[in-house]
Amino acid sequence: MSSPRDEIEARLVLLALPRLGPRRARWLTEATSAAEVVAALRQRHLLAARAEAPTGVSQALVEEWFAWVRRLDGAAMAEQHEAAGIRVIGPEDEHWPLVEEPDPPLLLFGLGRLETLAGPPPLRVAVVGTRRCSTIGRRVAARLGDELTQRGIAVVSGLALGIDGAAHLGALRKRDVVAPAPGVPIAIVATGLDRIYPPGNRALWEEMAERGVLLSEAPLGTPPERWRFPARNRLIAGLSDLVVVVESHERGGALLTVEEAADRGVGVAAVPGSVLSAASRGTNALLVDGCPPIRGTADVLALLGSPTSASAETRLPVELDELGTTILEQVAAGELHLDDLVAITGGKVTDVIAAVARLEKVGLVQCRGHLVALSDCRAPR
Repeated sequence: MSSPRDEIEARLVLLALPRLGPRRARWLTEATSAAEVVAALRQRHLLAARAEAPTGVSQALVEEWFAWVRRLDGAAMAEQHEAAGIRVIGPEDEHWPLVEEPDPPLLLFGLGRLETLAGPPPLRVAVVGTRRCSTIGRRVAARLGDELTQRGIAVVSGLALGIDGAAHLGALRKRDVVAPAPGVPIAIVATGLDRIYPPGNRALWEEMAERGVLLSEAPLGTPPERWRFPARNRLIAGLSDLVVVVESHERGGALLTVEEAADRGVGVAAVPGSVLSAASRGTNALLVDGCPPIRGTADVLALLGSPTSASAETRLPVELDELGTTILEQVAAGELHLDDLVAITGGKVTDVIAAVARLEKVGLVQCRGHLVALSDCRAPR
């Protein structure tokens, strides 16, 4: 019988084999230990379940595994991860967060505040959507990320460009008022933790590794292969109590996460969008199919049955008067000209200008000439 260390090392070897995705890994190990599978492969035997091999497992691929496994050293791979400060988490580890996952990875690799994975899990909400998002979609994702985090909820996403990254920027936002126990955001990426992807999210990636949790089922050195992204989406769904889709085209990775959530009995909700926006066609279709709409954080909390749902109003760094509140509500839907704000509010020009100046001073809006818009989510520290 292999030791826990032997099993970890064997699983590292299996994860390094070419074209060994989650389904093939499960097929190899569901009837025996990873250590026994690796030992058999080194003797040029395929020790697998009696079930039919998954699609794509050809004799040529098996021969490739036979050749690769002889060159791989699980102990050296484990030491490599330890030297990089990456924790290798197995199903027996107290930090394993996927206890009820029907399609679990062989291992997880983690950076950041991993202590938050041990013990009773907090509420977790996935905020996902398209990379090709609108400005409004980005702001909605950032606001949800911010407000859910303030209420102790862990925001889960894939750290991709667009909606995913915006949600985590919001979760990591510098706050004037910090919640007593803010949620710790979780990113699940599709590459090795030394392969930052997309490169444009480097600063956010590094901030997540420091102040949040970074997880991957891929060992060091794993590049961004296409098949790994939909595989990653099952973990986003499996880790979450609710999946919120902010924006999605008719086809896209966010809808794959929706399918994975449905398979796991995880609730799905969607943010309504303009019928003229291609980025909202997928989310609007989800609403037609019966998914509950999300108009703000209060709707998310209500779906979760969270005890904090009664206090779902955003805490602002300044007390707003009626005029300031109206201006903030109006520009939440998109930037407006000062003349339009005067017409909408019915206020004096000087009063509206003064109110906008106060909002800009505390970072709630930004002005470009005579155009007023919500402030973009500030980059994390």
